[in-house]
Amino acid sequence: MRSNRVLRSPGGLSVRLDVRSVAVVALLLLVALAAAVVLIGTGDFAIPAADVVRTLFGGGNAGQEFIVNELRLPRVLVGLLVGASLGLGGALFQAVTRNPLGSPDVLGLGQGATAGALVVIVLFSGSAAQVTAGALVGGLVTGVSIYLLAWKRGVHGYRLVLVGIGVSAIVTAVNGYLMTVSDIVDAARAVVWMTGSLDGRDWKQVWPLLALCAVLVPLALGNARGLRLMEMGDDVSNALGVRVERVRALLMIIAVLLTASATAAAGPVGFVALTAPQLARRLTRSPGPNLLASLCMGAALLVVADWASQKIFGAGQIPVGVVTGVLGGVYLLWLLVTERRAGRI
Repeated sequence: MRSNRVLRSPGGLSVRLDVRSVAVVALLLLVALAAAVVLIGTGDFAIPAADVVRTLFGGGNAGQEFIVNELRLPRVLVGLLVGASLGLGGALFQAVTRNPLGSPDVLGLGQGATAGALVVIVLFSGSAAQVTAGALVGGLVTGVSIYLLAWKRGVHGYRLVLVGIGVSAIVTAVNGYLMTVSDIVDAARAVVWMTGSLDGRDWKQVWPLLALCAVLVPLALGNARGLRLMEMGDDVSNALGVRVERVRALLMIIAVLLTASATAAAGPVGFVALTAPQLARRLTRSPGPNLLASLCMGAALLVVADWASQKIFGAGQIPVGVVTGVLGGVYLLWLLVTERRAGRI
């Protein structure tokens, strides 16, 4: 049984509140923040969680303030923002395509962003800021190309996934070619970027990503009702007053921007966008896109994965993209086995 509450205002406005979903969002947010505090204290110079919290509120000594506020806090904030962006972007893609595999990993947006970064690294030997800009442009161009190629009197979910798989294969081949023609220094630099990592991230990556999330996240959540109605089909949605193609195009643009900006900030961190929405839906047991829960799940997943990589292998040894790739692959295999046993595939 689901536990729903109806809140009524004196003016007659009523809002149905899903208690379980609210509890899951609150729990995931708490896990993400707690993991962030522990991650800030993890490293060659370990800092207890209580001292980290005290330092964040201005009560630490000079050494702790430098380590926490200048070295580790920006890195953790980038991790939280990247995870949240990938979780929300993945939920939007899966809802728009009505396909659990409709994620940036499958549609080729990560590969497109990688192509943009490789062009800057291999052909122009660009700086870190130029690589970030190249990845953002590459992701945006790939997303727009997929949408236009999939357009035929509207965009059908399965057609979008199939076109995305085809574009992903082409872009992957281009990336392979760029790697073969690069010299050893640029190739090594490209491989490090392609694994997806939070190492070396500072306030220069935090502010653009935070500003973009501040605009895109409320815009996505504001269209959650239309997205939920669209799951009943385009004809029903149109009858209920939803401008389907306009909402779909807007949400696709938001999802592409979130994914491309996250990839530009941390590299192609795999499987977070695929697994976060599905794990959030399993916890909330709620139909619909579960946008806010997916956002919080993505943030928690990425920060916990980064903490695990540092705790098990040591700081800077294993990029977080490797850990999320392994965990995501195991989850995907488990999901396929479960679905086959249930007779659904």
